[in-house]
Amino acid sequence: MLNHVFIILIILGIVVGMGNSIDAALKADTFEQRIDALKLKGKEITDKIKDMVETAVKICLDYIGLMALWLGIMKIADESGLVSALVNLLRPIMIRLFPRVPANHPAMGAMLMNMAANMLGLDNAATPIGLKAMKELQTLNAEKDTASNAMIMFLAINTSSITLIPFSVMAFRATTGSQNPQIILGPALLATTCSTACGIAAAYLLAKFSKPTRDYYDEFLAGKDLNALAEAEASKES
Repeated sequence: MLNHVFIILIILGIVVGMGNSIDAALKADTFEQRIDALKLKGKEITDKIKDMVETAVKICLDYIGLMALWLGIMKIADESGLVSALVNLLRPIMIRLFPRVPANHPAMGAMLMNMAANMLGLDNAATPIGLKAMKELQTLNAEKDTASNAMIMFLAINTSSITLIPFSVMAFRATTGSQNPQIILGPALLATTCSTACGIAAAYLLAKFSKPTRDYYDEFLAGKDLNALAEAEASKES
């Protein structure tokens, strides 16, 4: 889907650029002036592309350090047991949001790490952690071709991009010459509060009116091998 969107945007950009060039050429009086107008527009477009490429590379280089720092912190938090401590601290909230996910399941830790990365505005760092969380949630899902309520709730929270400190956006603003990059803190907090509240409310209300999917909650608490259980059920269905 995103590929189609990008292709449409590229085509629209080319059409608009050609339209501006043709319009400038038609306003010229002689054939030579029209050719010169087309050449001038072509040079302007080329120079703009060059400037934007240089800006993109500069932003990426400036962003590498910030990304490396917080990815390392996330890894240390996971290895040191800090994530487990966060799970225990936020267990009452997480149990209400994800009642069918056991508190000691790896999905809980992955979801908390994803939320922590999003809270710090590290969208790129949150993406692989979010994929890991979805993979862990899928192990609890008995209906592999249907998203569970927990997966939908997590996706709603993740998509709403709960952000307390938008480090990424502030870094982008700083690298592009903003004199006050932290001015977005207030609006960002207001926006993320509204979007997260709406996402949670929508997922909760829709779950109430939909048929719940079957899960392996009880089987996990009983200590059963969920992968083996899923493979056994799949072989029976085939």
